Amino acid sequence: MNKTPDIKNLKPSDNFFLMAGPCVVENTAMPIQIAEQILELTTKLDIPFIFKASYRKANRSKATSFKGIGDEPALRCLDEIRKKLNIPVVTDIHTAEEADLAAPYVDVLQIPAFLCRQTDLLEAAGKTGRWINIKKGQFLSAESMQFAVEKVYETGNRKVFLTDRGTMFGYQDLIVDYRSIPVMQKFGVPVVLDVTHSLQQPNQPSGVSGGLPSMISTIARAGIAAGADGIFLETHPDPASALSDAANMLPLNLLEKLLRDMVILRKAYLETQSI
Repeated sequence: MNKTPDIKNLKPSDNFFLMAGPCVVENTAMPIQIAEQILELTTKLDIPFIFKASYRKANRSKATSFKGIGDEPALRCLDEIRKKLNIPVVTDIHTAEEADLAAPYVDVLQIPAFLCRQTDLLEAAGKTGRWINIKKGQFLSAESMQFAVEKVYETGNRKVFLTDRGTMFGYQDLIVDYRSIPVMQKFGVPVVLDVTHSLQQPNQPSGVSGGLPSMISTIARAGIAAGADGIFLETHPDPASALSDAANMLPLNLLEKLLRDMVILRKAYLETQSI
């Protein structure tokens, strides 16, 4: 088990930390409304919180899918959230150039799973000095993520954590190998479990990814029991109307119950570690 990252106003805690928010900035009003509701819950439950939203969706199944409201408006929206609510914010980047573009607006730069081996992207992200969250590729072993961590370390930046988002199982499904959590923790970095993306069902004939949101609580609770340092999940007031990842986001009104369950499990996990 590794300590919670010490980033802007995210204090070390024996609890897990939460990275949560909508898949993408759909407009300038919705993200801050979601952030406020999650912050109220996490403050009440003493859960360190990083707000998550993509400012741009570069990896979509169809060319016609929603990609964002524009880079600058979306990034300014994220910056407003971190300043108004005094919480850290994470967003995805997809190219080395985007690292410098996004870094002034957020506290954590996230490397998407499909890009976790891209050396120039990892190096550019590391050079910004921000925390870097690297998602494990669906096609990679947990052991191989050591090299992604090393690429960032070689820039002089040691502020890294890793996120597992499931492993490909055939063409249209993912499975979670919970052994990945302790394996990647051996690299000396906090390890996060991405609950909602682990339940995606990609490569659907419709060109829109499916999902299994009914399994979100099962995957999340198992991740805490396995010792994950953090939980990543996407949530939305009305997932069915979301412009991205509608099929696997958690309805926002179900978040409190899940968080309370995970807090109980986290306490039980810590007790087992002291035996």
